[in-house]
Amino acid sequence: MSEEMLEKIQAIEAQRARIIAGGGAKAVERQHAAGKMTARERIEYLFDPGTFTEFDVFARHLGRDYGLDKAEVPADGVVTGYGKIDGRETFVYSEDFTVIAGTFGEMHGRKICKAVDLALKMGKPVIGMNDSGGARVTEEMGALSTYGQLFFRHVRSSGAIPQISLIMGPVAGGQAYSPALMDFIFMVEKSSYMFIAGPPLVKAVVYEEIDEANLGGPPIHAKISGVSDLTVRNDRACLDTTRTLLSYLPSNCNEKPPYSETGDSPDRMAEDLVSIIPTDPKKLYDMHKVITRIVDNGVFFEIKPEFARNVLVGFARINGHVVGIVANNPIFMAGALDVKASQKAARFIRFCNAFNIPLVNLHDVPAFLIGSKSEREGIIRHGSKMLYAYAEATVPKISVVLRKSYAGGYLAMCSKDLGADFLFALPTGEICLMGPEGAVNILFRKEIAASADPEGTRVEKLKEFEDKFVNPTYSAGLQHVDDIIDPRRMRPTLARALDITMNKFDKLPPKKHGNMPI
Repeated sequence: MSEEMLEKIQAIEAQRARIIAGGGAKAVERQHAAGKMTARERIEYLFDPGTFTEFDVFARHLGRDYGLDKAEVPADGVVTGYGKIDGRETFVYSEDFTVIAGTFGEMHGRKICKAVDLALKMGKPVIGMNDSGGARVTEEMGALSTYGQLFFRHVRSSGAIPQISLIMGPVAGGQAYSPALMDFIFMVEKSSYMFIAGPPLVKAVVYEEIDEANLGGPPIHAKISGVSDLTVRNDRACLDTTRTLLSYLPSNCNEKPPYSETGDSPDRMAEDLVSIIPTDPKKLYDMHKVITRIVDNGVFFEIKPEFARNVLVGFARINGHVVGIVANNPIFMAGALDVKASQKAARFIRFCNAFNIPLVNLHDVPAFLIGSKSEREGIIRHGSKMLYAYAEATVPKISVVLRKSYAGGYLAMCSKDLGADFLFALPTGEICLMGPEGAVNILFRKEIAASADPEGTRVEKLKEFEDKFVNPTYSAGLQHVDDIIDPRRMRPTLARALDITMNKFDKLPPKKHGNMPI
């Protein structure tokens, strides 16, 4: 090797080392003092050792105003590349808050767009680690335009590859819409915030004084807005949780989710389900207890656990196969479906359908929530999202009616009419057009009113109605229920149903796309 070539290599590597150092030692210290890892530390922790390959490390910012022409902006404040997570290739972009607060400029945005483009082209997941002060005002039109280009790519990638956003610092302004267009959002306690306008701008425009935590902190988005899917305690926990999520997901829409040998027999009985599930349809219980008994090793990866708690959604395995679970939770709102629950469930159903993940639906639902408040919030519009999502889904759909499944709630939790391949009921399963008490009050209103003993007549008519209509044998007799099963055999029954439906073929009519209610 010539001395001249060696000098050139050394010069390039010296320049690379300066760039990799980011904003410098003091900026790194501030990042650590805030309880945060640096952009490169996050990547190093997430990816399998020695597998990360960076691109565009030498990218230079385009801003020339207000002294930026003299500023050093290493890698333009974002690290991009690809590597392996548990042996599977994944693309990543990680914003570097040590470099001018990780602000989003034109070249910064182009690097992120390139990462998403390559992920889509190669059919690999993309993970965005967001830690940014927002748009770089000194590159006004460049930043604004590149935001649009990034949003365009998220939408084009939607349903084709998994897109995961990790909010590991502030995410402000238009940049907050990037995570919102992705599939999953995780936030970190105490160090992450999301809002389209920060406290100073909110105060200046709408005269509201509020701090970052109350405007867009993790509790706001986990419990109230529903923007976030999970809240984790620190950066490492966030990255560990991301690894777990990826273990349930295929790399793209043309693959099946990864199979994993769990060592849990598909024939295992769940003996204690007979005591967990009450026979009284009005008695409360926690659906988590049912789910953990029927899935492999009791492991349930729940999504949005703090939002719309009357419905549960998340990933699990049954006989090693990934499934998406949608279940009413009677301990909250008796399991009724309201606006938030409908939105939560519909989005999850559509994600599972996009990525070939079978759906297991556990019914214990009194109906959609009724009343003036519910109507004004748009329960018709939002509730129909679940109807649309299930009817649209072509993946295996297996439903179990544990107790009550009434009215539109029965349909919205995936009945045979909405495309369930199999629908089983427990001996406690009740399927009917409306709750039996309401039906009796309507059907026998005049007879009850004219009776010498109205309450006695009402009780008599209720028993008569329930014996005739409100039991699983009535629905099974009309072929709406495939079988009435012992609750202890739920797991073996689901495992066999999954086996037979795994290679199901179902195709939607030719069209550009449907028009989902919003």
